[in-house]
Amino acid sequence: KRVVNVADELKTLQNVLQNPKQRGVLGEYYLAQVLENVLPPERFKLQHKLGKDEAGRDLICDAVIYLDKGKMLPVDSKFSLENYNRLLEEKDKLARDNLAKLFKQDLKNRIDETSKYIRPREGTMDYAFMFIPSEAIYYDLLINKVGTTNTSARDLIEYAFREKNVIIVSPTTFMAYLQ
Repeated sequence: KRVVNVADELKTLQNVLQNPKQRGVLGEYYLAQVLENVLPPERFKLQHKLGKDEAGRDLICDAVIYLDKGKMLPVDSKFSLENYNRLLEEKDKLARDNLAKLFKQDLKNRIDETSKYIRPREGTMDYAFMFIPSEAIYYDLLINKVGTTNTSARDLIEYAFREKNVIIVSPTTFMAYLQ
C-alpha cells in the first residue's frame, strides 16, 4: 500500500514538472525556500520590479538580494526540462545530438533572459545569478556534459559568465554563495 502511495505521489510530481508554468512556480518556490533558510527577510525580496524592458513591460525578477551600499543582486530561477528529459530518454545518436543542441539553446536563452536583470542604473550589481533548481542539470553542466551525451557545455558556462555576467548556480552552490 505504501509503495502504491509513493508511486501516486511521484506521478503527481511528474505531472507538475511537465507543465512549464507549474515547473516555473516550483523553481521559484525552491528559490524562496533557500533564501528564507539562509537570509533574514529584510535582506531579500521576491518578485522585485526592476523597471521596464525594451517593450515597456514591467521587468520583474524572481528575487533580489540586498547587499551593502544599497546594491541588489538579481536572482532568476530557470528550469529548462523538456529537451533535457527527452535527451536522457533518446537512444538514437543523431536524435540525441539534435536534442543536445536544442537543450543548449534552451539554456542559452535562459542565460540571455537572466542577463536582462543586470541593471546597474537601477541599483543592481553588474552580474546576476541564474538559479537552476535541479542539481542533476547543474551537475551535467559542471562536468562538461549535457545529459548522457558527450556534448560540451563548457561554452555555455563561459558564455554566461564572460559575455552575459551571469553566474549559474544550483541549490547547493547558491547556498554556499549566500553563506
